[in-house]
Amino acid sequence: MTINGTTAVSESDQETPNYGPVIRQRRKSLGMTLEEVAKATNLTIGFLSQVERGISSPSLSSFQRIAGALQTSLEQLIKVPEPYSEYVSKDERQTYVLGKSKRLYEKLGPGFPGALTYPCIIHRPPGHVSEHMQHDGEVFCYLLSGRLEYHLGDKVFIMTAGDCIHHDTSKPHYSVVLGDEESEELWVSSTPIKHSGA
Repeated sequence: MTINGTTAVSESDQETPNYGPVIRQRRKSLGMTLEEVAKATNLTIGFLSQVERGISSPSLSSFQRIAGALQTSLEQLIKVPEPYSEYVSKDERQTYVLGKSKRLYEKLGPGFPGALTYPCIIHRPPGHVSEHMQHDGEVFCYLLSGRLEYHLGDKVFIMTAGDCIHHDTSKPHYSVVLGDEESEELWVSSTPIKHSGA
């Protein structure tokens, strides 16, 4: 896989950060309980506890909701630099890794205050099953390469390169990477983040 003109580090060689302690520290510094964060994010207390202990890894969407509940951004929480520019060249694109499955995220823009969408490219390994999700907002996915089994409510779509899906995220959804190749997915999601106490 090539990112920013250079070959990305292989999964076996790349150290996967554990962001659980950072999330716990931020939550405790705000004096919030797991129950309060669960209520603000529509995630279960059990799942949040597993995230804080490094047992489970949240999806990008859930991570954004956790950061919002903790009155910060995902980038600030995981220390991804956020220089602002309307234009970002492919050589300056920021990347970060989430989870034990080492999903690689390419951030397609730094965003700006009041931005309503979050665009990124996600690289997922063969067999990866996403978190089962249901939350406020909408999402668009264009499959650049690989194959996905996309579950949306009672429907199942087999996606191949060039296919896209756009839906209301209040419908239950998750996806599975099919075959023996990683998937490369262009995502644009809305970010209806509600800060605690706002």
